[in-house]
Amino acid sequence: MNPLLLLDQRQASVSKEYEVKVELQVLLPHMYPHVAPQLFARSNALHRQQQLQLNTGLASHISSLDSGELCICGAVQWVKDHSLPYLENSKISSESASKEVAVKETLHRMWIYSHHIYRQELRKKIFDCARKLNLTGFCLTGKPGVICVEGLRENCEEFWRVIRYPNWKHISCKHVENIETEGSVDNLRLFRAFEDLQFQAHGDYGLRNDYHMDLGQFLEFLKKHQSGHIFQILFGVEGKLSDK
Repeated sequence: MNPLLLLDQRQASVSKEYEVKVELQVLLPHMYPHVAPQLFARSNALHRQQQLQLNTGLASHISSLDSGELCICGAVQWVKDHSLPYLENSKISSESASKEVAVKETLHRMWIYSHHIYRQELRKKIFDCARKLNLTGFCLTGKPGVICVEGLRENCEEFWRVIRYPNWKHISCKHVENIETEGSVDNLRLFRAFEDLQFQAHGDYGLRNDYHMDLGQFLEFLKKHQSGHIFQILFGVEGKLSDK
């Protein structure tokens, strides 16, 4: 479930009043409200740093709530109450920089391979860290385990540092992509949120012991997200979908 909420904000100026829209993307996990939702606020009127600050504040607000508390309505109200100062600062920044040359930004994308990802506490650490750093991508649970994160370079590198600490040994960063743009890096993202991937496992062992995920389903997922070439980088073999 990934609803998109549109919030209208009126921004006043000396000469006129005009409207801007703030989008709030909501990804509800199956265990909501016992598991916190993934929330991401964005607006075309916000610059990268202001959008990052807004989402950092929103994440901090959600983290301050009691575990299991319903929070979607509260998140909507928080964005309404706190987005206006960022929008006003964004307008001032835009006006002062209107004659400057457009600054290029870079989307950083990391493809991470692990022998396996099973433990619930490790998965929680991965998802909490990705949400905190405003990263999109996915985590493929099982054997093998694969993680993709995309966003600002400093945030991706911080994610890589945090999840390895203190002793995750069977993990490596297989590939890194850097894509430069004069627009927003959000337009270059391949994923709209940080997804939890769990494909059908071979055998009847469930989520335990030595089970292997269906890599054919994983290859199909990669191709749907314009990343089929990554399969060979991760596993050393060319991926082929079986004829149906």
